[in-house]
Amino acid sequence: MTLNERQRKHLRTLAHPRKPVVIIGRHGLTDNVLVEIHAALDHHELVKVRVGVGDRELRDEAIGRILDATGAELVQRIGFIATLFRRNPAKPVIELP
Repeated sequence: MTLNERQRKHLRTLAHPRKPVVIIGRHGLTDNVLVEIHAALDHHELVKVRVGVGDRELRDEAIGRILDATGAELVQRIGFIATLFRRNPAKPVIELP
């Protein structure tokens, strides 16, 4: 699924008041963290992930690995926070314009 700009803007608006659901710390992106991100995306569809690892390049790499492993779309990234969206086909939660 590819999001257009109107949908991204809508999702950014919905994500603004939310807090990060998953926090990646000094141990980096582990299999257990990926399981938690999968579960959060299945339940919420729109989640924020705080990626607190290394410098910008390491954060970009970690976010790329998350997107590849989960099939989610990157809505936005600001500093250490990445906002991800993945539609739950069984029980959609968020209505896209």
